[in-house]
Order: sequence, then C-alpha cells, then structure tokens
Amino acid sequence: MTAQTTLNCFNDYFNLKKIDAHAHIGPFGSWCDVSITTEHALSLMDQYAIEKAIISYPDNQLTFSSQSQSPERFLALAWLNPAQGEGVTEKFIELAQKKLIFGLKLHPLFNSYTADDECVFPLIEAAIKLNLPVFIHSGHPPFSLPWSIGQLAKRYPQARIVMVHMGHGHGVYIQAAIEVAIEHPNVYLENSGMPMHTKIKEAYLRVGESRLFWGSDIPFHHYAVEILRTAVSGLSSRQLDDVFYNNINKFMNL
Repeated sequence: MTAQTTLNCFNDYFNLKKIDAHAHIGPFGSWCDVSITTEHALSLMDQYAIEKAIISYPDNQLTFSSQSQSPERFLALAWLNPAQGEGVTEKFIELAQKKLIFGLKLHPLFNSYTADDECVFPLIEAAIKLNLPVFIHSGHPPFSLPWSIGQLAKRYPQARIVMVHMGHGHGVYIQAAIEVAIEHPNVYLENSGMPMHTKIKEAYLRVGESRLFWGSDIPFHHYAVEILRTAVSGLSSRQLDDVFYNNINKFMNL
C-alpha cells in the first residue's frame, strides 16, 4: 500500500458521518493545560464530519452559551456534583424543565464521590422520571471505577447510564467496563480516550451492536486520533456507522 493510498483510506474514515458522544468546550487548567473555544470546536467538527457533539463543562453556563450559539450542533449535559447535597437535584429538574439540557454528566473523580454513593441516588431518580440519560466518567481509582457504576446500574435498572471512556487507560478497568455492560443492559459504553482499538470490536460484539458510542473528549484528545482508533478496530463499514453515528443518534432520540 502506497502512502497516498493510506492517506485516501484515512480520509474515507474522516469523512464518515459522526456524532461526538463526549466533548467539552472551555479551558481546563492545572496539569491538563488544554482549552477549546466554541468556534474552534465547530471548525474541527466541520473538518472531520462531526454532525453534532454532546458537550459538558464544570461551568454549565459556558456549556449553555455554546449550545445557544449553535443549537443545531451542540447538545448540553448538566454537569452537577451530587456531593454538594441540597439543591442539586432541584437544579437538575429546573434545567430539564427549561429544555436547556439533554442529559446529566457526573464526574466522580473530579468531584470526589463514588458512582454508587447514596448522594447520587436523588439525581438518578430524577433522571429516570425525566427520561434523561446519565453520562458517568470512568477509569480512575478510587472514585470512578467501573464496578461502582455497575452497582449504581444494578440499583437503578431503569436508568440509562453511559460509562464514559469505558474504563479509560487501564486494561483491567477496560475489561471491567465491558463485563459490567454485559451484566447490566442499562449500561452503554463510550470509547473516547480508551487506547485499545481491539476492545472496541470486542465491546461491539459482546455488549451489543447498539450499546457502543464513539466520542472524542476534546480538547483532551484530537479528533483524528480518536477517529482512527475506532476505524482500525476491525469493525465493518456498517458496524462503524453504528458506533460513529447510528447508536448515539437513536439513544438520544435525535
């Protein structure tokens, strides 16, 4: 295969229609030192055939601002911290009633609680009543391990839970994410930042064709890298369409 043939092959992958199931807009300081503006995100989305992106950020107002600038491209999640206690669930319900959000984002690592902590329960119960999905960061001890998300899914089988990063960068946690999703049919997997391309195919075949979503985690990762990891996973063209677009489109009722 020539270099030009390889490049053309990559371009075919980049041009596949996609919905980004996990993205951020805004600055992340400290050790992260990454940032992206609304305008830059839209430019990259155009470049890599991203039709829509599901976005979240610790400051929800920044998320809502991006969504208001381009409501046909961005779907906001409410990033809420259940460990703050009083008023959090009410805030979630208020945002849903105002039609500002498409779901809930929980980050147990960032906010220092486990997914199966009782402080999370009122938000999950509200999400069930509102028929909104819950996106939960996974892959880092001690707060965001797949098993804790599995315990939450077991307690609330009616909740639609997306395990973001499907275990992230540790092979044991990646395998655990797959096994948890197999055990709990209300758990879906999103694959941004997960380094093992082989596990994408395994998840698709073992967890279920409709329960794996592609995401980027921008600005932490680049679209080109995240696209190619999924593209070379060994899935067929039809299966790639499911992961890149069809599954999340149906899940979010778009």
